[in-house]
Amino acid sequence: MSTRPLNDEEVVSEMNKMVAFIKQEAMEKAREIRVKADEEFAIEKACIDLIRYHQNIDAQYEKKRKQAEVAQKIAQSTQLNKSRLRLLQRREEHLEELFEEAREELLALSKDEGRYSQLIEGIVLQGLLQLVEPEVRVLTRPKDVKLAEKAGEGAKEQYVSITGRDISVSVVGDLSDTSAGGIKLQTSNSKISLDNTLDERLRLLEDRMLPEIRYDLFGPNDNRKFFN
Repeated sequence: MSTRPLNDEEVVSEMNKMVAFIKQEAMEKAREIRVKADEEFAIEKACIDLIRYHQNIDAQYEKKRKQAEVAQKIAQSTQLNKSRLRLLQRREEHLEELFEEAREELLALSKDEGRYSQLIEGIVLQGLLQLVEPEVRVLTRPKDVKLAEKAGEGAKEQYVSITGRDISVSVVGDLSDTSAGGIKLQTSNSKISLDNTLDERLRLLEDRMLPEIRYDLFGPNDNRKFFN
């Protein structure tokens, strides 16, 4: 069988067929690469989205956990402060009850004429020695005027004996009958006054003795750093 050489048209036709075949192969290969790339992209994107999803969940969980911790600490602190306030309030109420009982004891003392007369004489003398004035006015409750006059005479005698000075002592019922008792002393010009009422003495006792009373009743204060 003899072969003849291809003419120009046949050569061009064959070359076109080969080009078309190569082009078709290239397009199919390109399509395979593109499909594979799309699949890999989709897989990678899904992985990234999943990671971001988990990261977002973790972030939200951490945020809520911290919020819960803060809320728990606030609740604990609030409850602790309320407990402390209730304790402090109860302690103050106990102290008020204690001093009210003391005032009732003073009222009972003022009703005991013998003891009360000695007390008045003592605090009148104490006031006279503090003032060292020639004329002193003693203020007392209206119901105690007679008792105070008698006590004043006794205090005057002791004052003269101690100082060697004469003194004029007058008594007026200018204090309220609702007070616990006691007296006030004034100079004749009212420029100097001494408050020796039982209410005032109790108040001074509260101010001066309160830290010691608190310590005796409730023990040391854990929050106090300095004691002097």
